[in-house]
Amino acid sequence: MTKKGPETHHVVPNPAGGWDVKRGGAERASGHFDTKQQAVDRGREISRNQGTEFRIHNRDGQIARSDSHGGDPNPPKDKA
Repeated sequence: MTKKGPETHHVVPNPAGGWDVKRGGAERASGHFDTKQQAVDRGREISRNQGTEFRIHNRDGQIARSDSHGGDPNPPKDKA
């Protein structure tokens, strides 16, 4: 199940051009960037600092990649 809401950050296309970093459920962007890579870099930094799930969307709105920076529902098992 994909988390939505304040425990996530998303890189999404802006309808007027460029890319936005948004916290899940927020209307306003945390930041606006000319390139997707700039948005991904900043979004990953924010997500790591706040311990959220990080979702990177394509132009069509579909999730292309997802990173966990906290609260991973399926963390890797430690090998003893």
